[in-house]
Amino acid sequence: MARPYDLAIIGGGILGLATGLKILETHPAARLLILEKEPEIARHQTGHNSGVIHSGLYYKPGSLKAQGCVTGRKALIAFCEQNSVPYEICGKVVVATAEEELPRLDELYRRGVANGLRGVEIIGPERLKEIEPHTTGIKALYVPETGIIDYTKVAAAYAAKIGSGGGEIRTSSKVTGIAERGGEIALQTTFGEDRARHLINCCGLQSDMVAKMVAITDGANSEEHRIVPFRGEYYKLAPAKHYLVRNLIYPVPDPTFPFLGVHFTRMIKGGGGI
Repeated sequence: MARPYDLAIIGGGILGLATGLKILETHPAARLLILEKEPEIARHQTGHNSGVIHSGLYYKPGSLKAQGCVTGRKALIAFCEQNSVPYEICGKVVVATAEEELPRLDELYRRGVANGLRGVEIIGPERLKEIEPHTTGIKALYVPETGIIDYTKVAAAYAAKIGSGGGEIRTSSKVTGIAERGGEIALQTTFGEDRARHLINCCGLQSDMVAKMVAITDGANSEEHRIVPFRGEYYKLAPAKHYLVRNLIYPVPDPTFPFLGVHFTRMIKGGGGI
């Protein structure tokens, strides 16, 4: 029987691929296996998003989310530069349309400055019109370090480097069972059984389902480890209306609803917003 993999990762989205790549960079001799149930990588959240490179504006200064977003943005851009992955740092505006939104806009500015964003500024209606001529607001926050990218292409670049580094990515390989056996982890898949010394779960919205295959909860209430998904709706502007959106236009976040609200995003390939 072939010796087990040093590490198996379940999930061939951008998180699983980035995790595998980082491990190979730090442990180049490791035997790595990434299992993806779909016929191709990046078929779920990685390939179905608006492709924004977030600046780190929204998160509480000093928090892990803020640190991760800011350092992650810089690392992503460096990777793209080194591996010819197209991206664009186009900037965005967060637009206030009512007086009651202005304190929240000021707080976003404070957070942006505290998180080390360069060039972030509060602007008036005239400057807003220069940046986004078809946008109306009483004030706005200009965030020049926000960008756009195709994360499917990022994932493909990660996968290529994993392959050249000796890692194995196996698609159409759904994990159906996980068990510990003789100090190893046995993974039942649609290709048969694989064994690994260590396992990382990078299954996105289905990570809780995979976690239930092993004793990860250690008897705890399974509701503590439950993913509650939320779905967003995307609409494409008609080609004749692409000119209405130059880059990214966001509303001031409403604390009543913990989401970004309706916003317009230009995609990296050019054309309209969604």
